[in-house]
Amino acid sequence: MTVGSQVKTCYATLKSIEAGLDLLHASTTEQDLKTTIDETSQLIKIARQDIHQQIIHIDKQEPQYKS
Repeated sequence: MTVGSQVKTCYATLKSIEAGLDLLHASTTEQDLKTTIDETSQLIKIARQDIHQQIIHIDKQEPQYKS
């Protein structure tokens, strides 16, 4: 597995985590848990955006790894 593939797998995993957190947020009524989920979701979103920028960089710099 190339580095580009690993980074893209990480990106997909982060998107999946975001979706799971969204479902958890929608299904709970506990306010403290909703707050924790919101904070965690924000951190995951930032990480996902950073990884997305790395994917763009890898695709531009290393076209042989483009999938």
